[in-house]
Amino acid sequence: MIAKARVAAYQILTAVSSGGADLPGAIAYLRASLSDERDRALAADIATGVQRWRGALDHLIGHFAKRPIQKLDPEVLEILRLSVYQLLHLTRVPAAAVVDDAVNLAGRVGKRSAGKLVNAVLRTISRSRAALPLPLRPADPADRARALDYLSVTMSHPRWLVERWLDRLGFETTEHWTTFNNRPAPVTLRVNRLRATPEELRIRLAAASVTVHAGQYAPDALIVDDGQPLRHPVPDPGGFVVQDEASQLVTLLAGGDPGRAVLDTCASPGGKATALAAATTGRVIACDVRERRMALLQRTVKTTGARNVLLVQADVTRPLPFSSTFSTVVVDAPCSGLGILRRDPDIRWRRNPEELPVIAAMQRRMLANASSVVAPGGRLVYATCSSEPEENEQIAEAFLRQTPGFMAIDARGVHPALPAGVVDDRGHLRTTPDAHGLECFFGAVFERT
Repeated sequence: MIAKARVAAYQILTAVSSGGADLPGAIAYLRASLSDERDRALAADIATGVQRWRGALDHLIGHFAKRPIQKLDPEVLEILRLSVYQLLHLTRVPAAAVVDDAVNLAGRVGKRSAGKLVNAVLRTISRSRAALPLPLRPADPADRARALDYLSVTMSHPRWLVERWLDRLGFETTEHWTTFNNRPAPVTLRVNRLRATPEELRIRLAAASVTVHAGQYAPDALIVDDGQPLRHPVPDPGGFVVQDEASQLVTLLAGGDPGRAVLDTCASPGGKATALAAATTGRVIACDVRERRMALLQRTVKTTGARNVLLVQADVTRPLPFSSTFSTVVVDAPCSGLGILRRDPDIRWRRNPEELPVIAAMQRRMLANASSVVAPGGRLVYATCSSEPEENEQIAEAFLRQTPGFMAIDARGVHPALPAGVVDDRGHLRTTPDAHGLECFFGAVFERT
């Protein structure tokens, strides 16, 4: 009998590869089909690990199959990917069990004729684990071809992306970023100040056998060391929101007092909107465009008890439906997501360089529409979770050139809790793996004069 977790991992991977779902969505959907929490965890581990190491896995599969991976049936390729990942990274699982399940799974999905190939490739890789044919770290990082082979194949990132990073950042930083992206991300919580202080939440979590430590940069960040706050009963689950530490810093750009009327234009899943709600005694209008995202936003607002948040379905790529203006407007823009590859490893394989100008054009349009509802003297915050200049400083620079009546504000002075170390020399919020041990986030602040 094929292990249930491996079947679920296969289904997750085929859903992602076919474009039917992103990795988090596919994992969430397939969890419901598994009754055992250990199977759920293993399926998620395998699927996430395959996306993280897909570049190296595909190189090995092509080498030992003696053919380009494009010549393999998609079903066979996914079976080989998840099985090679297990052989190399989950060594507690006996190799024989991995191989047998892979062959049986090939038969189950109608590819019985590929059983011999699957068996041969996996057994050869298992025997070769001590000396795999992967590009070595170049002795001379200035050797561009070898550096790109190593960063793209061995470190498992798209070649076009590491080429951009190598040219802009150099070898050492690029290697640091790829290493960071290939490590599992911790669970990070943001204390919901509407319901608890950090110390009160620590006590509540400890009562549920969850231990945490404070984040280094965001004042309300708690990083989980042990325990499962999302899977076991925790007193007052509305006392926290799951939110990356770098993402939490974006809210601080709104200032210690965001004012009486705050607009969060791309608010789902609700982490920033509910943080803004805790920072103001005024009203927060939280918008998003799709029904599913509005439903997720509504759940977050309800769970956190943010009674001063009003939900409005609106599309910031179009003129906004507000006759009044706001003291603070936040545009946490949809972006390439290339700054959060540790958290969402499938993004690296779903993006391509041709998309960046298209995304940037959308971001410029969103920022322009949002600026129209900023009150005189009000603040406009623009943020992304991208590593790429086209979506970050180039958007900020273009906005200032094209939008009279706004001036840039140095982020160092916007909030006493925002550390100077996360603000770059242009006055922008910028976090990176090498400098902060955080995902790549960017934020710019403007004021209407």
